[in-house]
This record gives sequence, structure tokens and C-alpha cells, in this order.
Amino acid sequence: MVPDLFASAVRYRDAFALGLERLLESDQLGAFILVLANASYDEALWQRLWPRLNCRFQELGDELTEALYHGRRLDHPEADLLVFLKLMVLGLNRVALTRHRRTGPWELQFNPARALRPARMSNAVVERLHAPFDEGGFHFNRPFLQAERIWEGELAGHPLRLFYNKFPFAPLHALLVPDPEARRPQYLDRTTHELAWRLLEETGARLPGSGLGYNSRGAYASVNHLHLQFYSGRVEGYPIEDPRWRHNGGAEPWPLPVERFDSMEEAWQRIETLHAANRAYNLLYRPGRLYLTPRTMQGGYRHSDWTGGFAWAEVAGCITLSCEADFDALDEPEITRELARLAPEPGWIGENGGGLIGNRG
Repeated sequence: MVPDLFASAVRYRDAFALGLERLLESDQLGAFILVLANASYDEALWQRLWPRLNCRFQELGDELTEALYHGRRLDHPEADLLVFLKLMVLGLNRVALTRHRRTGPWELQFNPARALRPARMSNAVVERLHAPFDEGGFHFNRPFLQAERIWEGELAGHPLRLFYNKFPFAPLHALLVPDPEARRPQYLDRTTHELAWRLLEETGARLPGSGLGYNSRGAYASVNHLHLQFYSGRVEGYPIEDPRWRHNGGAEPWPLPVERFDSMEEAWQRIETLHAANRAYNLLYRPGRLYLTPRTMQGGYRHSDWTGGFAWAEVAGCITLSCEADFDALDEPEITRELARLAPEPGWIGENGGGLIGNRG
């Protein structure tokens, strides 16, 4: 049975917005930052939340100023404190709504709030897909994160938690954590793959424009705790889904190897070969379909200065930028070249001796 949260687009959006309103009552800086970033991505949420956001910003800023002046202990994570101090320097009125434009087949978004995001693992050089779960590192069982849950429940007998994405880059963007108490690292297993596939099969008609993204370790996963990224309401699809591309039966090649699967079982068999080869990859799950992109390991190539690295959404053709000048200047050839930089080296061992490009369903 589908959980009530996923029963309709209206129900999901309402629950998403109400949760943000509740978070604004928190005295934690991280909760305020999360609400601000989610509102700045979605104009309807911005209009709904702006009066309270502005008021809460002043209240939290005054409390922080007083605490600093009197030398009191600051009971906030260092990363949240740094982001909030940046906001105090910048001023809330200068936080802009996310803007979008297209250049050729590529979609660009100017997302100023993402510029405030802590780097976590995005600057790391990664050599192995698997690393043990680190209880002392950042993970989704941290007590202060539990207030950021949208929902907790079961699907097909599996316990799940759904958290807000603190710095979203997709509509109604959330982080889906399967069986969080199992403390599994970011290394996809068959059960989670099948759960992701079936979740979208069950909810696709109820929540139009929904999907799940996945970054393997070494493909710009920022947290080593097993999770996928859920979004809803993107009815136009990502550029990688356009029928013009060869992997969708069209004539044009994508700039790097892409494999499309219409079979859950065949998709898993291919993922297993990438695990065995220690090959980084990004996934985009859509109802009844999966786009799989093998790619060079994070740190194994030099990306351009205008990006912090390409994860699942960028690999799917939607480029997030936090610098307005880059947003205005980037063109189709430069983005195509950047995507091509991620391609595995010539001769890498994949299925049948190389990375297949095309429809594998």
C-alpha cells in the first residue's frame, strides 16, 4: 500500500510546505537555512513563507549577535553557524530566487543558495566505491537532523525516512534514506535498487514528474550513508530523457556513455558489473525506467572552475550554478565538453568489453 504522503501531488506538496512552516519555529540555525534554501528554489513557497522568513531571520540574528557579544556558548553546528553568518553579511533581501534557462539541449539553473552549502565530500579524491560507514562522520541518524524529516514509515515492509534536502536543486527535493538504523554506507544493494524501482512504479501516476537520483561514492555523493534523492513535479523531464538521444532510440549521441534500462533485473545486473569493476556511476530512476551513467571517479579528472563537480542531475543535463556571471555566459559547447570530461578512459572494461550506449530494456 502506498503511504498517504505519496497518494497525490497535492498531498505531497501540502505536507512539504507545512513541514517547512513548522521548521521556522525551530531555534536552530540549520532549520532556518533549510527553509530559506527550499523557499528560494520554489516561487510559490517563497511567497508563502517570505514574511515569516524575514521576521525569523531578524530574531535569530539578534540572538546570535547578543550571544557573540556576551561570549556565550553557541549551540549550533559549525557548518550552520558559518552559513548563517554569511547570510548576515549578505542580507536576506539579496538572496535571489532560482532562475532557469536553456542553451541547446542543456538546462542551466542559477541557484544562489547552493553557494552557501558546505563542501563535505565534494572536494575529496575518491578511489574506491565502498568505504565503511563512519559513525563519527555526517550521517542521517544525527539527532539534530531528526527535526528535518518530512515523513517516516514503511513501504513494502522496508522502513524509510524522508528528509528535506537542505540545499535543493530539484522541485520538492528530498532525501530518501532506507532503513537508516542499519547504518549502511553509500553503496547500492539489490534491495534498495528494487525498492526505488517499485516506489516509482507505485507513485508515478499519483505524483507526476517524480524521480529518484543516486550518486555512487566517487560520483559526488556528499554523504556516506545510503540514500537516494527524491523529487516531484518536474513534468518536463531531464534532458537525458529526450527522445533525440541514441540511448532513447534517437540519432544523436550523448556526450558520455549512457545506458537506459526498462527492466529492473537487467539494470541490477549491470550495476553489479560496475561494482565489481570499481566504476563510479550516477543513476536517474523514472517510473519503469533507469538511466545509468558510468563515469570517471571524482578526483580522477579536473572539472572546470564554474562547477563544483557533476552529480546525477548535472549528468542528466541540468547544470546548477551559484555564480550569476557563469549562468549568463555558459553556452552549449562548453557544457558538452564538460560532460565529455567525465567519460571513462578508452578501453575501460565494462559489459562486453566496454560501456554500452543505448536502450537495454
